[in-house]
Amino acid sequence: MDHAELPGPATEQILTAAEGRMGISLHPDLRAWLLQNNLDLPEEDVDDDVPWCGFDGFPDEGSFFLGIRSMENLYANFRVSGGVNPPDQPDNPFWRNEWIPFLSDRDGWTGKFIDVRDGRIGRWFVGEITTTGEYASLADYFDSVAQTLTRIGEGSYPVCSVVDGRLAWR
Repeated sequence: MDHAELPGPATEQILTAAEGRMGISLHPDLRAWLLQNNLDLPEEDVDDDVPWCGFDGFPDEGSFFLGIRSMENLYANFRVSGGVNPPDQPDNPFWRNEWIPFLSDRDGWTGKFIDVRDGRIGRWFVGEITTTGEYASLADYFDSVAQTLTRIGEGSYPVCSVVDGRLAWR
């Protein structure tokens, strides 16, 4: 995939409508990202059997950044009445309604989310303990991605290289 093939930004109207359907406001960092890069696939490329989809292979081989439509769909899949799942573990939940996914695998089993309360980035994996505060902010997470890409470009990242200007995972 070439950067020129990526879709353009989301509009305020798209984001406001998605917030209304989800019943939660986006964190300002996530809003700023989506206003620059809404990675929803074009309608003709959407597979109805895959509810959360994006541009495969970035930031790594098994996951991809979500566009607002996929964020909304995956959020709806995890959202629970009462706000915490499971409800008897409010201090150590699998999912909280304040978390909005922005990166996922194709099945929604694992990914990263932003906590709308404070902007911290966490990670979920179905069947494992959810990690909160993995990164202090979306900017910190993107800095880590940039560092990984730098190591790949230098040839010092063991599982990925650049071949003909594209990432190649081993």
